[in-house]
Amino acid sequence: MKYGYVRVSTAQQHIDRQVAALLELGLDKSCIYIDYESGKDFNRKNYKKLIRKLKKDDLVIIKSIDRLGRDYNMIIEEWRLITKEKEADIMVIDMPLLDTRIEGNNLVGKFISDIVLQVLSFVAQNERETMKVRQAEGIKTAKARGVKFGRPRITLPDNFKIVAK
Repeated sequence: MKYGYVRVSTAQQHIDRQVAALLELGLDKSCIYIDYESGKDFNRKNYKKLIRKLKKDDLVIIKSIDRLGRDYNMIIEEWRLITKEKEADIMVIDMPLLDTRIEGNNLVGKFISDIVLQVLSFVAQNERETMKVRQAEGIKTAKARGVKFGRPRITLPDNFKIVAK
C-alpha cells in the first residue's frame, strides 16, 4: 500500500504543494495523512496513525525530508522505525537518493542513502535552530521598541467577584 505524509507547522500554512506532488504520483487522497503541527518531534496525531497502519512492504512518500521532522536524531530514529521495524519503504520526492526501494539490497546504495539522510537531517535541524535564534532576536528587538506581545489586558468590572459567585 502507498501512503503519503504531509506536514505544515500551522493551520495558516498551505498544504497544496505537498498534496499536489503526492497526487501526481497516483496516491489516493484517502491515503494521505496530514498534520498541522511543528516538526520539532513526532508526537503528531496523524503521523502516529500512519505509523500504526504501516505494514511490511508499504511505501511512505513525503515531499521533502524536513516535512518528516526537524530534529536530527529523531528523523534518523523514525527512518529506522519505518524501514527496519515496520519493514516499509520511504520515498522522498525532492531527493531521489532517499528512496529505500532503489538499490535496496546493494550495500553501496544503502551507504549513499544513509549519508544523504544524515546530511539532510542535520540541515533540517540546523534550519530549525537558526529560525529559533532569529525569532528570539526579533522578539527581543521588538520588546526594546515597546511592542507588547499577547492578548491585551482587560479590566474587570468592580462587581466581577460578586457576579461570578
